Amino acid sequence: MKITVVIDAVRKSDGMLVSIKTVKRDGDEVRIASYLSRLEVSSHPLNRCVPVLDIFPDPLKHDAAFMVMPYFRPFDDPEFSAIGEVTEFVRQTLEGLTFLHSQRVAHRDCAAANIMMDGSPLYPQGHHPQRTESSPNGIFLLSPLSRIDHPVRYYFIDFGISTLFEDGQSPYVVGREGRDKELPELSDDVPYNAYKVDIFILGNLFKRDFLQVKYYGLEFLDPLVKAMTARDPAHRPDAEVALSIYHDIRRGLNPPLLRWRLRPRDESAPERILYDSVAVAREGIYRLRHIVG
Repeated sequence: MKITVVIDAVRKSDGMLVSIKTVKRDGDEVRIASYLSRLEVSSHPLNRCVPVLDIFPDPLKHDAAFMVMPYFRPFDDPEFSAIGEVTEFVRQTLEGLTFLHSQRVAHRDCAAANIMMDGSPLYPQGHHPQRTESSPNGIFLLSPLSRIDHPVRYYFIDFGISTLFEDGQSPYVVGREGRDKELPELSDDVPYNAYKVDIFILGNLFKRDFLQVKYYGLEFLDPLVKAMTARDPAHRPDAEVALSIYHDIRRGLNPPLLRWRLRPRDESAPERILYDSVAVAREGIYRLRHIVG
């Protein structure tokens, strides 16, 4: 069984909080992550891949290395609170997948655990890397700012089972690795399209983490999710088309809806009345400030 070790650390040169991951020195993960961080694409507007800051050899294991990346936190910690925060997550991850595929990379495991965010806009004074709800010294509890007013960036991480195709190479692969076990085409024997696998995994994340399990009010995303999770890979859109479908949906939404709060599916009726009242008051204050300002 492969054991992956990731620790947090502070970079001496500037005090930056980073993550250090043990990797195979000459493995595909190092090669692909470095390829996606190369200078000519590092600032690409659609690049949502974790930047590689440094790679240095393990002095005790000749076949191992340490890969240094910015410290990020899980994409859903803290939880989403407004409809527009979800649409922004969908936009950024679809843009990221479009970029990945344009670089001839199939992630093959872009499930929830492999999407992180830079939470610094929500915690401008920082937070503890392990006790993420606490101050940097771990003593005081923090209240995060809202994503709707303080946008964050999302990143794909962990290219351990990803594939970088040569120019013109077939995108068909085999293998059953990965977190999403609902993929209908996974096989050790019958080749399948790795790009269409990414589409299903990300669409399934949208379905399970937002539409079906946690929240009401996101039904407008149904056409996109149904297309991305079609059982027949041939019926799934490619990443660029999926992004286009999203933009068509987004253009049809009224701006005030995006600021409206997400309603959890396990919320009781009294809670709904209370939180709706608070949301109305909050939005009234927000609009008043913008009128006066």
